[in-house]
Amino acid sequence: MATIDRWVAYRVWHTHVPGAQVAIGLGNELIFSAAYGYADLEQRIPMRTDHLFRVASHSKTFTATLILQLVEQRRLSLDDRVGSHVVELRDHELGDIVLRELLEHTGGVLRDGEDADFWLGLRPFPEYEEMISLVSVGAKRSPGELFAYSNLGFGLLGGVLSSVTGQPYAELVRQQITEPLNLTNTAGRYLSERADDYARGYSGLSTGLQRERLDHVDTRALDAAAGVTSTAEDLVSYFGAHTFGDDRLLSDRSKRLMQRTANLTDPSKPDGPTYGLGMAVESFDEHRTVGHGGGYPGHITRSLLDPETGLVVVALTNAIDGPASQLATGVLKLVDDARAHPATDGSPFSEVLDRAGRYQNLWGMLDIGVLGSRLLAIHPAEWDPLDGVDELEVIDHDKFRIVAGSGYGSIGESVKFSADGSLRYGSMTLRRVDELEERSDIFS
Repeated sequence: MATIDRWVAYRVWHTHVPGAQVAIGLGNELIFSAAYGYADLEQRIPMRTDHLFRVASHSKTFTATLILQLVEQRRLSLDDRVGSHVVELRDHELGDIVLRELLEHTGGVLRDGEDADFWLGLRPFPEYEEMISLVSVGAKRSPGELFAYSNLGFGLLGGVLSSVTGQPYAELVRQQITEPLNLTNTAGRYLSERADDYARGYSGLSTGLQRERLDHVDTRALDAAAGVTSTAEDLVSYFGAHTFGDDRLLSDRSKRLMQRTANLTDPSKPDGPTYGLGMAVESFDEHRTVGHGGGYPGHITRSLLDPETGLVVVALTNAIDGPASQLATGVLKLVDDARAHPATDGSPFSEVLDRAGRYQNLWGMLDIGVLGSRLLAIHPAEWDPLDGVDELEVIDHDKFRIVAGSGYGSIGESVKFSADGSLRYGSMTLRRVDELEERSDIFS
């Protein structure tokens, strides 16, 4: 976990991201949680693990969960017409779309309407009546034809939920998801009463390396598509409940339906990501993961779940250019490597753990740390943390040897530590770096 922590900290620092949360779970256990950078750049407020994030399209997994709960209760069918529940569309062409098509984004509904400047903060998100008018301009393609992502389609699903239950979306999230899982920092909407608990959102970097602060807004009728508030720790618990064998939210039968591949997201990439019912599906090495990403003005987020093992990785960032997906997949690779090389008798490197850490010279950074049964030297400037990695063996406390890695490196050569904490790695000296310098150029 220390190796993962160092890699994430460097990536957040190196990419000028204001701040991030990263959490890892296995089964129902939280095994790692950390916060990096700042929740508020102007006031220099450090990010905490309990700062709230707008997790945006993660909301679609919540909405799909609620729909499937009603299906299990036989209060809905996935083949129900939208017009059967949304009275405003009863006689409209979109009224014939079925719920399954909305869940898998094949309903042909416009993505955000013909004026989506609410995503730019130029006008408020639509209320229910305006949302109906936005979709009423008609379908952009025939229902069931192809995957075509639609926030408005999930807004309609929110309308279906309220029509069937008589409850607003956020109340359903509370009753059916957050309370059963005891998620105290998750809600189906923006919590204005907790405004000070949110991580501030920021724009991407401009040419002058300045970020614009973006205020949080209510997503209103699109809560079912983009309204959920959460933290990395809460999302670990939430997605952990979608592991097979956990029946707190859904039966395994419903989870398989939700997590199956329904469509390719890009037909030109037959081996690329796919989509189920409100769940994104993607493969990384031996993992078939499900989960979702989220893009909200100022927050970019990503969650990955292996539903067979219960491994969950969540990364939340508070900038529009935040590398949440890269952080989540990099952490997944590090966890996988540790699990592929398990240490059978505790850490075999306990006597030299004081040598683990970060080292630097003008060529860059090098992290020495333990993953499972291996002592590795990682180049943290790479988004794939295992790209170019060297494996080390211990000769004694002051001397290691590079035993595996790229032939372009220094395989077979020594790693020698000096009394001042520096080391000679192969042929070059690196000094110990215990703290990353504050990057003043990221501040607005």
